[in-house]
Amino acid sequence: MKTTKTQKFLAMLLGIIFMSIINYSKAQQTSKAILKGIVTENGTNQALSNVNVTLKTSEGKPVKSTITGLNGNYEFNSLNAGSYTITFVLTGYKAAAKTSVLLKPSETKTLNIVLQQNAPVKLVDELEEQKNNQILSPMEKSRAKKDYKMQEAPMASGYSMSMNSVSQDNFNTEAYSSITENDFKNALMNPLSTFSIDVDAASYSNVRRFITSGQNPPADAVRIEEMINYFNYDYPQPKDEHPFSISTEMSDCPWNTKNKLVHIGLQGKKIDLSELPSSNLVFLLDVSGSMDSPNKLPLLKKSFNLLVDNLRENDRVAIVVYAGAAGLVLPSTSGNDREKILEALNNLSAGGSTAGGAGIKLAYKIAQENFIKGGNNRIILATDGDFNIGASSDGEMTKLIEEKRKSGVYLTCLGFGMGNYKDSKMETLADKGNGNYAYIDNILEAKKVLVTEMGGTLFTIAKDVKLQLEFNPNKVESYKLIGYENRLLNPEDFNDDTKDAGELGAGHTVTALYEIVLKGNGTAPSVDPLRYQNLTELVPKPSHNELLTVKFRYKKPTEETSKLIVNHLMDKSIPLAKTSDNFRFSAAVAEFGMLLRNSKYKANATYKQVVELAKASKGTDEHGYRAELIRLVEMSEMQASAFLKEE
Repeated sequence: MKTTKTQKFLAMLLGIIFMSIINYSKAQQTSKAILKGIVTENGTNQALSNVNVTLKTSEGKPVKSTITGLNGNYEFNSLNAGSYTITFVLTGYKAAAKTSVLLKPSETKTLNIVLQQNAPVKLVDELEEQKNNQILSPMEKSRAKKDYKMQEAPMASGYSMSMNSVSQDNFNTEAYSSITENDFKNALMNPLSTFSIDVDAASYSNVRRFITSGQNPPADAVRIEEMINYFNYDYPQPKDEHPFSISTEMSDCPWNTKNKLVHIGLQGKKIDLSELPSSNLVFLLDVSGSMDSPNKLPLLKKSFNLLVDNLRENDRVAIVVYAGAAGLVLPSTSGNDREKILEALNNLSAGGSTAGGAGIKLAYKIAQENFIKGGNNRIILATDGDFNIGASSDGEMTKLIEEKRKSGVYLTCLGFGMGNYKDSKMETLADKGNGNYAYIDNILEAKKVLVTEMGGTLFTIAKDVKLQLEFNPNKVESYKLIGYENRLLNPEDFNDDTKDAGELGAGHTVTALYEIVLKGNGTAPSVDPLRYQNLTELVPKPSHNELLTVKFRYKKPTEETSKLIVNHLMDKSIPLAKTSDNFRFSAAVAEFGMLLRNSKYKANATYKQVVELAKASKGTDEHGYRAELIRLVEMSEMQASAFLKEE
């Protein structure tokens, strides 16, 4: 068939159009602008990491947000030419903003920012300043003021409202399990105190999120034991056949010097990451519509990228997602094939309702099909906890997880987001699934959980770990366990190997504190005299100087019979100033938690004392976690003071 002139002309015309489209597309790509820079501290020029950087159009529409890296650097790519507003927010520093940042086509603009530390600015003044600079809309300002007025004691200094916190429509739907604070117990009537260990750290990072966004955290969001155990402590490594060491110490209670504070520390055996057994991991990822915000699915994907980068060839990963239904996105794949794993991960998008129950069932099925005997078989669930289709009640989910944990597959829960966050559900899932629970509020927290502390997060060295203390009533009038309200056990549960308890990972530390009243220094909680027995006759003769006995039970991960360790604390108190950094820093965190909860037992607790204790016991602080706590406390003190003045 001969080609006509018309056909040749049409072919040539189509070619010209096709090339024009390609050239236009290339021109569009090359015309995109880049905005980057470094954030430093005023006076020291020190790079500031973890700074929240938010970019908006000149009309106030959110464009992108990010967090500065370890070198204080940030970068926004693929930006359209135009005018923008950019804000910088960091705990303990005055918020900074630049308006009318003009970007030209193909331009790479560098904008370096210096933040002023701890600038005491009143809330309403700063909000007015932000409005004038078009950082917050009038509606956002109104909502921020309303949130502020609802707080009993706002905790942020130099308040600044982040974009994510003001854009949530259902901010008050967050759910937390109710906490009834432990009371003092009469040592004669209640000589035994029994509880499960808790290595979860979600409460601290969640509390940090509230304080950073200028809000006082709900009292039930403050779990003091999780705040204490967010930090590692310098306990000695175990030296015998047990994978733990136990340390005890006693001194004056900082917030009530009439009483004593008993410190108990457990150290799990550290294992080199290269020596960890092979991992069979299933990423169970929530991609429902509720995850469609910058601090949820986008942060989730960045977080899991960090974990994937540290996988070994003998590790395996599968990806299960759930929205309106559950599905397998990636079958179990070798850790050596990072590109394939990352491609499946980074292509995820959010939409639909939340079939959490179906997702959990499928994830356990995939984990069991690829089970590695003697390995680390674990599901890592990442979600905001907002299940609403299928098995969704806490009771139904608990039964499901309790049944599935018999398979030998452990469960790690990672929480993301705000507004509709369901902390209560996340805590329940991790507790019943022989796992742990962390809240990821930024990429540095993801690095802490999934890289720096990966061994402890992902590899369990003991399960069903319980502690039981027996107090000598000749020495102790009464005692109070600080925190662990959701981990209390009955005395008989300690010897019952069928009772579930907490898990401990490689290298993890666990710390518990008791406030005690020594014999003769106070009045123990009283009850009416008993009709059928006289308990005073049961008191042992004071033939020794023991204050209390610490008993510790645990099971090896593959065994069902527990092992027992026993230790004793003698009645020997040392001055607070001569205690270990472990003692003083954990006491500072506990005191901070009592202030945040407005505990009826806070006695003479003050922010100033917390800062002094924490600064004096900060120690090496390689990753800056303890320094961050000090900034949070200082900010809380200043804002509480400003609030009282305004009242």
